[in-house]
Amino acid sequence: MFPGPGGAVLTSAPTDQETIVTTIPDIATLAGEAAAETSGTATARARSAVLETLIQRDPGRFRILTGDRPTGRLHLGHYFGTLHNRVRLQNLGVETFVIIADYQVLTDRDAAENLPEYVEDLVLDYLAIGVDPARSTIFAHSAVPALNQLLLPFLSLVSVAELSRNPTVKDEIAHSRQSSVSGLMFTYPAHQAADILFCKANLVPAGQDQLPHLELTRTVARRFNDRYGGATPVFPEPEVLLSNAPLLLGTDGVKMSKSRGNAVTLAADADETARLIRGAKTDSERHITYDPANRPEVSSLVLLAALCQGRTAQEVAAGIGSGGAAALKRTVTEAVNDHLAPIRARRAEYGRDRTYLRQILRDGNERANAVADATLTQVRSAMNSNY
Repeated sequence: MFPGPGGAVLTSAPTDQETIVTTIPDIATLAGEAAAETSGTATARARSAVLETLIQRDPGRFRILTGDRPTGRLHLGHYFGTLHNRVRLQNLGVETFVIIADYQVLTDRDAAENLPEYVEDLVLDYLAIGVDPARSTIFAHSAVPALNQLLLPFLSLVSVAELSRNPTVKDEIAHSRQSSVSGLMFTYPAHQAADILFCKANLVPAGQDQLPHLELTRTVARRFNDRYGGATPVFPEPEVLLSNAPLLLGTDGVKMSKSRGNAVTLAADADETARLIRGAKTDSERHITYDPANRPEVSSLVLLAALCQGRTAQEVAAGIGSGGAAALKRTVTEAVNDHLAPIRARRAEYGRDRTYLRQILRDGNERANAVADATLTQVRSAMNSNY
């Protein structure tokens, strides 16, 4: 079930901030040697396995922060990469904050174009996939001033060298659309720390490429607590819940992207989906196999069908066999359209009442502001600047 236009939205008081800080599990103890404080993906995966167990046991101990930049419509890569996992965690009972990071559109663009449309489209996509505004707080970055005020003290806790050697920032700069790098791009990791810590999130679902950002967030939290926290820590050191999301290629054989026009969006209709998949890149070998290393384009299509059908990629490939690329594309088209049909139906229903979308955002902004104001008050008190 899902609330229709005019349905209930979250109006309850924010969860007590102190409770969130003190309920962080001792991951290192519970995971033993495998989850000790060391670096590396293997360690992060070990910690994530422990976290999954803890979430199943007591989801109320966790608060997550996740979200997207409003730079275009969400697509299947987003859906299987992050969106369905947000809904899973929400439905387990994890308190969820979903940020629409409109300020961060400016990190690699000269102007934030089409923002009202893109912001509403994000809310629409969230509702369509099952994000429930009665259980998750959906809010806009720019609507929460206290969140953004945290950036200043946080920048005082990190060095220029630490910011400049962040590999994620380096990659973003390399692929930036701007002729020169803005200060906002350079300080992006500290800004992301503010996004996470304003609500005292103690769990962040993320991909492997986000590990450097999350490590810097943990560093900021630890340094603030050491410098200003005294006997009582102000911020948790958030844990990373690594995603096992598969990598889906776009129709042109490279990573799915909003800007490349190589993805099936959640808003696409059945005919557009069929057209995009018909044009997808494959190879000249007729027999269909699942071999990501040697046949990445074909294998990505096979995997997409498997994800939509709840089957293994090997089963899908075996079912197509010598049918060739045409049979593969028919299978993928049917699988995607069948899987997205209920999502598209919900999206169409919600889309008939844009006033409802804006009300959800207003309510989410109000709650996020209450949480951020409480955090900023505590930060000012800790820094002896509450006057």
